[in-house]
Amino acid sequence: MTQPPEHWRADARARLLDAALNAAGRGWHVHPLRPAGKAPALHGKDACPRAGVCVDGHVKWEQRATTDPDRIRAAWTTGPFNVGIAPGPSRLLVVDLDVPKPEEHKSSSDAPDGAASFSALCERAGQSWPTTYTVRTPSGGMHLYFEVPPGIELHNSARTLAPYVDTRAWGGNVVAAGSITPQGAYEAVNRGPVAELPTWLLLELQRPVAAPVTVAPLIIPGEGTRRATVALERETAAVRGAGEGGRNNRLLEGARALGRFVAWGEIARDVVEEAFQAAGEAAGLSPGECRATIRSALDWSIRTARPRDAA
Repeated sequence: MTQPPEHWRADARARLLDAALNAAGRGWHVHPLRPAGKAPALHGKDACPRAGVCVDGHVKWEQRATTDPDRIRAAWTTGPFNVGIAPGPSRLLVVDLDVPKPEEHKSSSDAPDGAASFSALCERAGQSWPTTYTVRTPSGGMHLYFEVPPGIELHNSARTLAPYVDTRAWGGNVVAAGSITPQGAYEAVNRGPVAELPTWLLLELQRPVAAPVTVAPLIIPGEGTRRATVALERETAAVRGAGEGGRNNRLLEGARALGRFVAWGEIARDVVEEAFQAAGEAAGLSPGECRATIRSALDWSIRTARPRDAA
């Protein structure tokens, strides 16, 4: 008889319970994640029964996360749940240092990963890499845990500090050490104490978002056909107006939309690259992230563009 998958076996369930209790023992509020997954296992708003703890209205997983050992045992003995940490109630700020995905490696071989980007931030601040509780993720990335000072409320950020550097705080969910996914396990590689959030990093996180830069209408006399010029003006305007969380995707989509005009010889590639670079930086993206995204998008679009007569 074939054995059930590892994450369904009793010994794995016991290890996940221990992981939840260990996290709670550090004062971190935990909640169950789907078995072998990273998404919360507790019901969402649309599926809320409006009963039990939700009798007066839906209670989100962040509010239900707990350090109570009895509640933790009651939850984790019912299933092989992975362990999620709610950083906000736990007074944590977790820096997520990601690595480029395989498809990003192909088109952006010179793009730094999260660790390299964070190292550059430390160097710019004149500080060494902080020593703190650290978890290695299955993809090869890292989670650096920091204690947030009393009276400070921080929220998530997505690559606003640097390429492949995200942060998780209020509203965020972090997969705890000991959790298991099909890609591998989350492993604590530094089990030491959690360091206080460095002042320089706190200042970076509290830096106000730059006001949108007003850019004059794009005029490229003699550099492109009318329809290519209009398309470039429209797409770069959309990038400049994109909000946090969607800026990189909008830059990618816009540059892809212009690649066909480059392939057809209707506009020069360097003109398109310069226009999108300015638009991406005006939206708040870093220069390096803009360059990598634009290059990847144009390479793909030019390579896959249909002949002009067939478009």
